[in-house]
Amino acid sequence: MKSLVRVLLSVLLLAGGAVPPATAAPALAATRAPVPTALAAAPAADPAPWTPPLSTRGRYVVDARGNRFRLRSGNWDGAQGSWNGSGDIADPANHHAGQDSHGIPLGLDRVPVSALLADFRALGLNSIRLPFSNEMLHTTTPVPDAAVAANPALRGRTPLQVYDAVVTALTDAGFAVILNNHTGTTRWCCGLDGNERWNSTRSTAQWADDWVFLARRYRDNPRVVGADLYNEVRRDTWDDPNWGLGDGHDWQAASEEAADRILTEAHPDLLIVVEGINWTGIPADGLPHGRPTLTPVRTLSHTLVVSNKLVYSAHFYGYTGPHHSGATGLGETHDPRYQDMSRAELEGALYDQAFFVSAETGTHFTAPVWISEFGIGADETGAAPRAWFQNMTGYLASSDADFAYWPLVGWSTTAQGAPGGDSWAMLRYDGTGRRTGVLDPADWRAAPWTALATAPGRTGPVPATPAWYQLSTGHRDHVASLLTRAAGDWDGGARKAVCPDGARLAGLSHTGGYGLCSTSDLRAPGGGQTVVRDEAYVPPGGDWATGYTKLQCPAGQFLTGYSLRGDRVSAALCAPARVPLAGSGRTVWFDRGDNRPAGDPGGDYARGHYKGQCLPTEYAAGIAFTARAGFRPSPASLLCRALPAL
Repeated sequence: MKSLVRVLLSVLLLAGGAVPPATAAPALAATRAPVPTALAAAPAADPAPWTPPLSTRGRYVVDARGNRFRLRSGNWDGAQGSWNGSGDIADPANHHAGQDSHGIPLGLDRVPVSALLADFRALGLNSIRLPFSNEMLHTTTPVPDAAVAANPALRGRTPLQVYDAVVTALTDAGFAVILNNHTGTTRWCCGLDGNERWNSTRSTAQWADDWVFLARRYRDNPRVVGADLYNEVRRDTWDDPNWGLGDGHDWQAASEEAADRILTEAHPDLLIVVEGINWTGIPADGLPHGRPTLTPVRTLSHTLVVSNKLVYSAHFYGYTGPHHSGATGLGETHDPRYQDMSRAELEGALYDQAFFVSAETGTHFTAPVWISEFGIGADETGAAPRAWFQNMTGYLASSDADFAYWPLVGWSTTAQGAPGGDSWAMLRYDGTGRRTGVLDPADWRAAPWTALATAPGRTGPVPATPAWYQLSTGHRDHVASLLTRAAGDWDGGARKAVCPDGARLAGLSHTGGYGLCSTSDLRAPGGGQTVVRDEAYVPPGGDWATGYTKLQCPAGQFLTGYSLRGDRVSAALCAPARVPLAGSGRTVWFDRGDNRPAGDPGGDYARGHYKGQCLPTEYAAGIAFTARAGFRPSPASLLCRALPAL
């Protein structure tokens, strides 16, 4: 969260405090820039080898062999802009005040990149979160020679070309790289600075265009493993972001849209990292405000067109809290910060705001959770902040969490590297390249960091388990099937929902347009499908919902999708099975209450709505609804049949 509302109060008093959009940029070239050979020298590969690409299985990130890959990461910032142009601000959260990064990763003026990477390895890292700004992608002015003084091969390069070289050096050294869109304009974040939302200074389509460009740029580098879509989505001067309202500030919808474009147009192997909402409301007593983080995921999760690529993320700093922005003087007197909490209180808050996503397995929202920012200063002397850091690292260790410290690289202002300068950085370098920081026992953070970096956790193969996916047609189509997308619009004008390829429809809600899918290898090869609009496939004597209209799949097919026009069921979508399917079944009614299996497999995928669901040992073969006066024409029952042996 860094300095979430460092300037919030002052900007609220002004008539607009956003940074104006960058000037028009030239078209982006889709080719990789040449990489300076002088950066080729790098430390040995990670002693724990891994095989890209990465994907997910339940709460774990795994490599191509199905082995757990725990993200032990650091944030190598700078390319997003780590200097806000206003000089040396007296703000302990402004870790980089006073140093202009020129839109490139920090430290290249002081240390050869090979030495930086050796220090990263010594910290126990296997992955790097590498921030960038959209402006950086379009900047054609070369960086000043002084900004790359310790890496002269980078002289004359644009910021993006320097970023290219850093990415290549990291991946050649065996690190996994996760690209992070941190800001729109190249400047420090994260207050009211024109970078509050992904579309603050550009349209959602333009933002997604930049992501497609960058994903294509690195698609031939298999160790570029992830796209962290946007950093700390938050309120601007007047408006809040939201999760699921369907408007221009809907972060859930925008992130799903961008993710699908990345996976279909640019790079199907990337992990997609979606951070929760960082702040809504005005931080003052008596006004609604707070950090939703990942809490909305429980009721509305992401289902992408490429399965097993979703990672959720959240940020936690001791000076903030569930309803505390971290700013001072704004009247948040009744809102505790994380550092004010006992260890038990902190762990409860962390679970409620983020860790439930990975801890509650077998639900539509189950996914890895990456705490992609947390940190504290080496010069911190307060008992409460220090206890928070001990408790935070302890919880990350005990919960076997994925994590990324902020920030990784900084500078010191004294020859001995005392906390002057960027005291929050794990690695600080003075003007001669002398290093201090967490690798030195004198740094009080060394012990808790080492305990976290070396904490035991799950390793080796992670078996595949059934996965569940939520469908929602509240504001738009939700066609998560590449095969169906390729076939075209199968019910023009209706709101359509289709399970991902490799999944079957398992449940529906009576109202709200929600669906639940479950992984399945039932589908026959190819993209065949049948759109069902009437009772043509109900066999004689097969009335399983008397008095209701029944949209039943043809023999040998199963449900993969549905469409609605208002409340009314419009059509069902069926796909052929690769094995013979049973002819008998049972009717599951859900128009007057929930009708779901014991144990709640898949979780509550339509909170506040009646819903029905087949057993995990069944498949759905039909949807029934009624058009009778006084009754909702929405889904009322499912035809569920026993799965054959596969």
